[in-house]
Amino acid sequence: MALARYRRPVTTFHFRVHPERLAIARLDRSAAFPDWARGGFVNLARTADEVSVVCSQSHVPPGVVHERERVAFGIVGVVEMTTIGVLAALCAALARAKVSVFVISTYDTDWLIVRAEQFALAKAALEAEGHAIEGELPCS
Repeated sequence: MALARYRRPVTTFHFRVHPERLAIARLDRSAAFPDWARGGFVNLARTADEVSVVCSQSHVPPGVVHERERVAFGIVGVVEMTTIGVLAALCAALARAKVSVFVISTYDTDWLIVRAEQFALAKAALEAEGHAIEGELPCS
């Protein structure tokens, strides 16, 4: 059975750019969630292999393994958990533009986190798919 050819999604979204630059940090799997994980956007995840922290880059202390200069595009409103193909379509659009993406899903919505240096490419790629973007590249 052949898979149907990919078609551009009919659903378009309104994205809001988070106003601070973020960092993605990696801690040892046994580490406690850090007190320095602060800011207007904080995501903590523990797996069997690591603890990942996403927060304002200004709060990450020296010596912590992390990637800086990240910017988050968040879908405004609620994306139902039964929705199929949203992230696949959004990531495909960014991949075609050669933009790497780190994705975070919350209970209500999805966040696409890209390198600040690729912000303009990411914004253009999403807009080309019919999505609206509110906000500009945050200052460092």
